[in-house]
Amino acid sequence: MEIIWEAVVARRMRRHGLTEPFDAPVDAVRAMCGTHAQIAAAGEASVALRVAGATRASVQQDEGLVKTFGPRGTVHLLPLEDLPMWTGALSALPSVGSQPDPIRMSADEIDQVIVAIGEALAEDDLTVDELTEEVVRRTGAWAREPTIPAFQGAWARWRQATSLAAHAGVLCHGPMRGRLVTYANPHRLRPFDPMLADKALTELLHRYLYSYGPATPQQFARWLKTTPTTVKPYFDDLPQGELADQTVWYAPGDGDFPDERVDGVRLLPYFDAYGVGSFPRELLFPGKAFARATARGQAGNYPLLLVDGIVAGVWHQKKSGRTLHVTVEALTPLNRRRRKQLDAEVDRLAAILGGVPSLTLGDVAVGPHA
Repeated sequence: MEIIWEAVVARRMRRHGLTEPFDAPVDAVRAMCGTHAQIAAAGEASVALRVAGATRASVQQDEGLVKTFGPRGTVHLLPLEDLPMWTGALSALPSVGSQPDPIRMSADEIDQVIVAIGEALAEDDLTVDELTEEVVRRTGAWAREPTIPAFQGAWARWRQATSLAAHAGVLCHGPMRGRLVTYANPHRLRPFDPMLADKALTELLHRYLYSYGPATPQQFARWLKTTPTTVKPYFDDLPQGELADQTVWYAPGDGDFPDERVDGVRLLPYFDAYGVGSFPRELLFPGKAFARATARGQAGNYPLLLVDGIVAGVWHQKKSGRTLHVTVEALTPLNRRRRKQLDAEVDRLAAILGGVPSLTLGDVAVGPHA
């Protein structure tokens, strides 16, 4: 079956809530297969842009969401109800990169730390320093050794296992304590058992393909940050098609790609799921957009300007007092209709972030992550 790229774009935009909004933040996050939340404001804005009338505050208040370590070992918002699938899938993935030999924790040490974290967080939310004391008390002084290079020195050795503890289902983010991050045990929010690995990975693959498909094993592996060899068996019985002269796979019973086109202008924040999870990169980021809006094909480093679902520029925001200054660098000219759509998108972004909108069309001078 020949699959048309424009139909893929229209379907992805619709399923991501970028043409028709969702009713609740948790629905948007589920549709995105998780929301990157390493930068809290960007992650919350990504969700709010997909939900009718939402703001950062309404995303923060959705009790159906949990902040934890998701795909690629990075902080994500995930549906609390979906933790059995996520923990079952992520804990089954082989390690792809670790600390060097002198400081690497052994498998036994990792197991000790995960047990210690689960016990320590079973009753209370703890800051990193408080959790360090509890882990050391339960394991030994070796867990405190400052071995992991960090911004201002080195982190304690046990922190190599932070994301692994989350994938095991015993750690997530708790409420902020002033400006300090706390960790909690998600079982206090909703008791659960991780799903069996094969079932969990199968379900996660089907959800990914529903949101981002069609795709290849290599693309799914890249999104998960694992090896193609690990995920290829889960594609064996899936239906196939052809997209841009490449064999691609889609979820069972989901081979309908209506001949439709998407129209409109959207602004997506840093690490928005649509850009990070969608492939082929050269079609989503065509021409000048590939060099301007990716880091050698890695998406997420710049906020994206979409025109008809395709990356057509980058943008940057800066808040000064109550004013949200938005600079948009369009790689192709915007006609009067597109400019009106962009004005509306900036207004929506300002409402989400709680500011008065101000739009400038021009070059974005700052670098990635600025």
